[in-house]
Amino acid sequence: MSAAPETSTRCAIEMRGVSIGSMRDLSTIVVEDVNWAVAPGDFWVISGLQGSGKSDFLMLTGGMMAPVSGIYCFFGEEMPIFEEHRLADRLRLGFVFESGQLFNHLTVSENVSLPLRYHKNLSREDAEPELNQLLELTELGPWADSTPGAMARNWQRRVGLARALMLRPDVLLLDNPLAGLDLRHRGWWLNLLEQLSRGHPWMNGRPTTLVVTTNDLRLWRGGARQFAMLKNKRFLVLGHWGQVEAASDELVRELRASTLQQDQ
Repeated sequence: MSAAPETSTRCAIEMRGVSIGSMRDLSTIVVEDVNWAVAPGDFWVISGLQGSGKSDFLMLTGGMMAPVSGIYCFFGEEMPIFEEHRLADRLRLGFVFESGQLFNHLTVSENVSLPLRYHKNLSREDAEPELNQLLELTELGPWADSTPGAMARNWQRRVGLARALMLRPDVLLLDNPLAGLDLRHRGWWLNLLEQLSRGHPWMNGRPTTLVVTTNDLRLWRGGARQFAMLKNKRFLVLGHWGQVEAASDELVRELRASTLQQDQ
């Protein structure tokens, strides 16, 4: 069943009675009556089969559309946030798209530095020190002057991650980040996300609140601290991994035992 939210502005994410429409057709409800609270520093994995509404759920959480009904607050501020004077609150949230959503006419360096240059009004030279740090962190330095189209999918997704990290967000949302990655790249992502969750030097030691989606729960065993599932338009909290393993729900067992993607 859905988790009752704590009534506290200290929640990073708080949803009360939220219903979510499809990005393709907002009149089509894909998830309804979500009651969910995420504390700062939490690490959540949201699972579900293809078509269960995972991407729509994350798009709403990212403030890209409004709830059909209910209230969603981000650090106490009602979402979505589109007003210019509330931009600082909006920028506390970073989003990594499954498809990357990169600008193919820009180089990797230009894609990654874009949020910093745009929102801080910095020149290329002024943005370069932080850009170089982030390229080193994500191992993207050799591709700095390449365009995304010249890179393999594994590396394109890292560019999307680097861009999302540029402004050091308090909350990072990642749509199916491990899908299609080979074993080496999966290990890299899991290791970095664990470091971010605990407090990475790039974030000045501050733990990052993480919410990711997946269709394979096993990939996240030992990493995430809380698990949930989308099923039949409902948001179901599963709890920690021990509770996931003990769950008797047929769909949970399917997601837990699904075949790992073949290494590329």
